[in-house]
Amino acid sequence: MKRNFTIFAMCIGIFLCMLDTTVMNIALPTIQDSLKVSLNNLQWALNVYTIVFASLTIPLSKLAEKYGKQRFYLLGLTTFMLGSLLSAISQDLSFLIVGRAIQSLGAALVFPLSMTLGISTVSVSARTKIIAALGVTQGLAAALGPTIGGILTQYLGWRWIFLVNLPLMIISLIICLICFNRQEEKESAKIDILGAILSMATLFSLTLGLVQGRSWHWTSPAILGLLTGSVILLILFIWWEGKAEDPMIPLTLFKNKEFTGSAITTVLSNIFLVAVTVVLPTYFTRVQGKTELEAALLVTPITVMIFIFSALAALLLNKFGARCIITLGFTLMTTAYILFTKIDMTNSLQSTLTCLVLGTGYGIIAGPITVLAASDFTGKLLTASQSVAGVLRQVGIVLAVAIYVTGLYSNLTTARNESVSYIKDQVKTVQVSKDKQKTIADASIKALGKTKQAKTTKDHFSKEDRQAIIEQNYQKTLRNYPSQLPDQAKQAIHSKVKTQVQAKLRTINQQINKAIATIKNYAKGRYTKAFTKLYQYSICFVGLAIFTSLLFPKKNSEVVG
Repeated sequence: MKRNFTIFAMCIGIFLCMLDTTVMNIALPTIQDSLKVSLNNLQWALNVYTIVFASLTIPLSKLAEKYGKQRFYLLGLTTFMLGSLLSAISQDLSFLIVGRAIQSLGAALVFPLSMTLGISTVSVSARTKIIAALGVTQGLAAALGPTIGGILTQYLGWRWIFLVNLPLMIISLIICLICFNRQEEKESAKIDILGAILSMATLFSLTLGLVQGRSWHWTSPAILGLLTGSVILLILFIWWEGKAEDPMIPLTLFKNKEFTGSAITTVLSNIFLVAVTVVLPTYFTRVQGKTELEAALLVTPITVMIFIFSALAALLLNKFGARCIITLGFTLMTTAYILFTKIDMTNSLQSTLTCLVLGTGYGIIAGPITVLAASDFTGKLLTASQSVAGVLRQVGIVLAVAIYVTGLYSNLTTARNESVSYIKDQVKTVQVSKDKQKTIADASIKALGKTKQAKTTKDHFSKEDRQAIIEQNYQKTLRNYPSQLPDQAKQAIHSKVKTQVQAKLRTINQQINKAIATIKNYAKGRYTKAFTKLYQYSICFVGLAIFTSLLFPKKNSEVVG
């Protein structure tokens, strides 16, 4: 019973740490309005979580080994709660960023230690089910982030995306205080200070370069310096770890085929998952005009399939082998990417079915690689494997955002330029004054890419415009008649002119509305293509990921717990 409660507490920790990597994304517009800050500056509240998490996970896990994993886990829970509270009550951006940094500091402890402590509750031979449960929790949290964020933001306000952490973390804390062994043995290990510095510097440079690439420009000296520096630092880190007496990351981990294969698969699968869970809601809101909640719910089928197939695939790992399962998973993800380029994206049913395929594919991969990453490791190797796996998962997420958001903005710029050119050509076909043409063009251009477009008017002439046109045509017509006309005749002429003008204006309105409808359809098509092109260009890369299955040992030589 004590073991079950401990595992439940670990699942809570994993769930909240992973949830907070994605839960905030969909609430950004609301937070922006509340704190009155620019979106570029607000992005730092997202970026700081990723940077701190990735940079500190490995060295903090090593400290936990030396001074007590359970003790540091409790410290991590407390720190995460403090960060969540500060984020929730923040009244300005600086306060929010500090809160998120503290939250991430806690997550850097809680996430890897949740995996290590949870797995350590059972023997190596009986760990598969436990790892499967912990792995399902990871996938669910990352995929559920946008949905939970959308629901909380819409119904309770954006501060609840942080406040919701508190009661769950308190439950986890109470369970841990009851179940943990207070006489925990500590590891007699030395701290690899240089290795810690190099790992932090490597991951800090890499994540900062990736998250800021689009804002600072990929070819800028700062970004090129950060990315180049991260490569050099990584080489130095590997060199030092190979000779260190008690390394931060034992390189013997990578001699294990299961771990090496799962490490690479973790990065790739998370790239191709996040490419959909982050980008697709943006398409639904910006192009289809759906609410944030509606957009989040449309990608929820991904979460459902992850929940079902992560655990199932992990339990079937021994029967079918890693190669077969990983091949099937990436094949389904490739199929989903192909479907995204072929289906009618405005059809919710088709989009939902495609998301189901993607979620199934990722779920089939996620469960087994969590089991394989742990392999038959114990002690220091188990802790190191889980800290590396946690970092690699973050790297996959960051890479996805860097690649796909950059590609998306580039495609959207192209779509806008094409649409503007089309609008200018199209309005020239409308038989109205140049001033009126300019008004129509300006309004159409202004509406491009807007999430919520203003209601389109069917009548493009105001009452004053109509009266002025009628009066102008009436005066022009009167010139064809003798100056001395009876009032009755003038009234008849005015009535006739009015009828003619109104008929002409109806025709012109029809022309304008037809032109606007054509423009809207064209622009929607261009903007839809801006999103689907991302998946079109990715198909071959997702397909090539299938070959990662060859990194795993053959079924008859696999050793899976």
